[in-house]
Amino acid sequence: MAELSPGFTLIDGQPQTQLSVRDRGLAYGDGLFETLRVVNGRIPLLQQHLARLVRGASRLQLACDTSAIEQELSRLAAQLDSGILKLILTRGDGQRGYALPLPQQPRRIIQLAALPTYPASHAAQGIRLFPCATRLGQQPLLAGIKHLNRLEQVLARAEWDDPAYAEGLVCNQQGEPVECTVSNLFLRLQDGWVTPAVDQCGVQGVMRDYLCDQLAAIGQPVRVRAVSQAELLSSSEVFCCNSVYGVWPVVGLGNHQWSIGPNTRQAQTLAQQVMS
Repeated sequence: MAELSPGFTLIDGQPQTQLSVRDRGLAYGDGLFETLRVVNGRIPLLQQHLARLVRGASRLQLACDTSAIEQELSRLAAQLDSGILKLILTRGDGQRGYALPLPQQPRRIIQLAALPTYPASHAAQGIRLFPCATRLGQQPLLAGIKHLNRLEQVLARAEWDDPAYAEGLVCNQQGEPVECTVSNLFLRLQDGWVTPAVDQCGVQGVMRDYLCDQLAAIGQPVRVRAVSQAELLSSSEVFCCNSVYGVWPVVGLGNHQWSIGPNTRQAQTLAQQVMS
């Protein structure tokens, strides 16, 4: 299988690396993105990624040619053993000012990167979460979608550089846990799995959605609702997940500790099945 080099970029289907300074993605964060893992020439959860892209495009009133995007992603993936494809969809060039350009000419950007190498211990022995002080602003119009403005996550991730923490817990303005900096959160309570709602802030991850469906199919339905800090600390098992690394058990937050339970291992197996 031929290998493309990390850094290879397609812009509107053509190999190039230069972008107009008038692009509204640069000026205003006016666009969306998806980070897609490639495994043996294919993209796990591709249809879920495209569905989220369509939801986000509808929310932003952004034209989205999913047919061209899917063809380009699949063609690149077929040339790879493994890697990361980052898709960026912007509104394209515009004049000064916030008014939508007419007609719109959205821009597709696909960048290739090497697959991150995470310590095997993250999946096997679990990770510790850093308690981030940065709070997520609540904006229902943008909640759930993967828009280009990730400054909250940038600030949250800048709060620690200690390798003892692999991820950071991020809360809303009320101090309720919502997600981690690059992943979603699941906690096990006495009556089953719960994952925080992302209807006011946060990102609706494709691995989160996949696990909600798969856990329900095996009789482990996941409730989606607001979660309190007290519930998180009283839970018996916690894990975080995304579509790049799958599931990492959480074993600590500050001074609090959890054990890795069988239900987390079950979720981990479900994630591994779709990513292998």
